[in-house]
Amino acid sequence: MADNMQFDLVSPERRLVSVPVREVRLPGTEGDLTAMPGHAPTIVTLRPGIVSVVAEDGAQTDFAVTGGFAEINGESVSLLAERGHPREEMTQDVFNEMMSEAHRKKKAVEEKRDSVGEEVVAAAVKLLADMEAMGSHIGLDPNQSTIPD
Repeated sequence: MADNMQFDLVSPERRLVSVPVREVRLPGTEGDLTAMPGHAPTIVTLRPGIVSVVAEDGAQTDFAVTGGFAEINGESVSLLAERGHPREEMTQDVFNEMMSEAHRKKKAVEEKRDSVGEEVVAAAVKLLADMEAMGSHIGLDPNQSTIPD
């Protein structure tokens, strides 16, 4: 078995990273997961959170993602993020923009509650809570974002 695997992280705007790694820690919707070389093939749906990548030399790099999915096949992890940023790019302004978008999505779903159902509303509430937790985890204030009218 190899000691490393290929990791690719892309968002709609850009390719964030493409490197060999020892492990990738993922914020899965069904629970957090660490992928390492030889991992069983699977596809993981992601919630907002931090993706941690451990390079071959042991150095760790973190990325903030708002969701997406990752395909793991034992030799590689390919992650398509809805939105992603290296941790060092996550300023309060960037986070405020992400939180405002999450608030807009939640409000839009709540306004259509009768047609979309309670499960969809609950998912939007959970998404917002996950975004708040991600920001708090990296030292950003989730209460600074503007809540849309």
